[in-house]
Amino acid sequence: MTPPTPALEIDLAQVDRNCTAVARYAAAHGLAWRPHVKTHKSSRIATRQLAAGASGLTCATLREAEVMATVCDDLLLAYPPVDDDRARRAADLATQVRLGVMLDSLASAERLSVALVAVGATARVLVEVDAGMRRTGVAGEAEAVALARAVTALPGLAFDGFGFYPGHVRTAGSEVDAELARLSAFVLALRAAADAAGLEVRTISCGSTPLLWRSHEIAGITEIRAGTAVYFDRTSVLGGVATWEDCAAHVMATVVSTAVPGQAVVDAGVKAIGREPLRGGAGEGFACVAGRPEVPVVRLSEEHGVLDLSQTDWRPVLGEVVRLIPNHICVAVHCFDVMMCSDGEVERVEARGR
Repeated sequence: MTPPTPALEIDLAQVDRNCTAVARYAAAHGLAWRPHVKTHKSSRIATRQLAAGASGLTCATLREAEVMATVCDDLLLAYPPVDDDRARRAADLATQVRLGVMLDSLASAERLSVALVAVGATARVLVEVDAGMRRTGVAGEAEAVALARAVTALPGLAFDGFGFYPGHVRTAGSEVDAELARLSAFVLALRAAADAAGLEVRTISCGSTPLLWRSHEIAGITEIRAGTAVYFDRTSVLGGVATWEDCAAHVMATVVSTAVPGQAVVDAGVKAIGREPLRGGAGEGFACVAGRPEVPVVRLSEEHGVLDLSQTDWRPVLGEVVRLIPNHICVAVHCFDVMMCSDGEVERVEARGR
């Protein structure tokens, strides 16, 4: 029976194939795989990643971390606890699991230290460094080392290394060769600066899914956090890191109107797939029809998605159910309370929300 749409559909067999491929790649190159759970927000999917060989999990929110603590005892919170509530909740987690925290300010480190001391716990710290995205992270080796040295002096904190997210790199072809070489030099300079300061670096943690299969070319890293790879999405395929067959998550939608020539309208809009554009001129629209990549969702309202039929002979009929591959599956997943799994089970997306 087809569920009411829009609905989130997960192919568990493909999830397992994706997890196995990433785990094997990481192992072959001597890297740990600590996938980011923001993609799936599900303890059931996390369990499958761990079974495939993930060394631990990465979380963006305290809600994610609190849920994942029920299935994993080694978590990295890749988001700074900048207020007392986040610091308190992080400290509580540190009494239950081996907790790592990525941060880029002394203020965050001091607040976390106070919270940890209050509960008698410890946490490892990765100093976040800006690798070129210009979003978060300290700028440069000197600043990174200075913060690392400050962290070592705070009770409850143990400096473990550095982390970064090269999110400014969206493809993985020869066009990024020079950037990979720059990232390698960046990591080696970090290591050299830490060595000169007498700091022991155990971990250098790096994203991301767009660079997944070339991560080993970034010299000096020890860990990858590729999260989207559990499902992949339209951006992954157009960026050359996956195939359409690798996409394990779809948004099921029903055709609700064919009244306007040259288009069809489905019941999946912004509140089902998000409004994430493709980057770097890779294509148009916000999703495409599975099996028909030439049919993009080109316009969105809250509850409507417009399919452009100008490049296809296919003409969907009223009431037909289609499967959409969103540009960014992480955003789409967050729109749903439950996911329809291929084994017939309906599972809560329990780590969504704040």
